Amino acid sequence: MTLDAGDDAPTVTAPTQDGDTLTLEFDEPTVLYFYPRDDTPGCTIEANQFQRERETYHDAGVDVYGVSTDDVDSHEAFCEQEGLEFDLLADPDAEIADAFDVDLRDGKTARTTFVLADGEVQAVYENVDPDGHARDVLLDALEDGLVSLPE
Repeated sequence: MTLDAGDDAPTVTAPTQDGDTLTLEFDEPTVLYFYPRDDTPGCTIEANQFQRERETYHDAGVDVYGVSTDDVDSHEAFCEQEGLEFDLLADPDAEIADAFDVDLRDGKTARTTFVLADGEVQAVYENVDPDGHARDVLLDALEDGLVSLPE
């Protein structure tokens, strides 16, 4: 069962598309979105829309990370091909998916998004429609007062 709002956020460590290892404790506002596979139609739409909203997320003080069970090389190629400027975390052994209790289907993560802050899960989106999702998450976080944009 997927983590719920109010649950403690697990600390995770994973390599990015650049091969850098990040450890995330989710003290600062963060969107962590799980997607099935690099370079597929829905995942490309979702990644491109998070990229398009990247500056607004940044202005609101929110970090964005994508996670799939693809490896570093696949993430690197996907970022280069799509011009993605945010980090994708490689989770080939599904350790991050397991930490967040995200379902796997044929070795791929179910499309699930977490909004995290103060070491807790603030919101969860399951069975996500990739088109418009990046904007919806941002608007919900603003509306719920989880983050704000500078005046």
